[in-house]
Amino acid sequence: MAALISWIRAGTQSGFLAFPQSAIIAVRCASKKAGGSSKNLGGKSPGRRYGWKKGDGDFVRIGNILATQRLIRWHPGANVAIGRNNTLVALEDGIVRYTKEIYVPPPRSLETMKVISRLPKGALLYKTFINVVPNKQEGCFKLVDML
Repeated sequence: MAALISWIRAGTQSGFLAFPQSAIIAVRCASKKAGGSSKNLGGKSPGRRYGWKKGDGDFVRIGNILATQRLIRWHPGANVAIGRNNTLVALEDGIVRYTKEIYVPPPRSLETMKVISRLPKGALLYKTFINVVPNKQEGCFKLVDML
């Protein structure tokens, strides 16, 4: 700004610019601080509702969702399939049963090196399986070829 004022004064002395002496150049500065953006913009999305959908002893139909999960917390048992997003789905009509089974990983797997080596001696690993026990169907007949 000082360079601009000195340039104007030099121009008036040489005769190029003829400004009246009473001309005042006003410089305006900001009177308020610039408003910054807030950092807490997330958190407005709803939850994913992970968890079990059918409990032990509930009756399910084919295709019913038994549990939704991000990681594999429950494993598929008898008459249960697992989807791409680790959703467990019933493959038969029947009653849901949860079971815990002792898990022994293969001897030279990565899981053995990472998990079992850190456990105390004699500790057991358990996995929870979700099974569907099918109902006995009465009154269903198989077609027999007629001779």
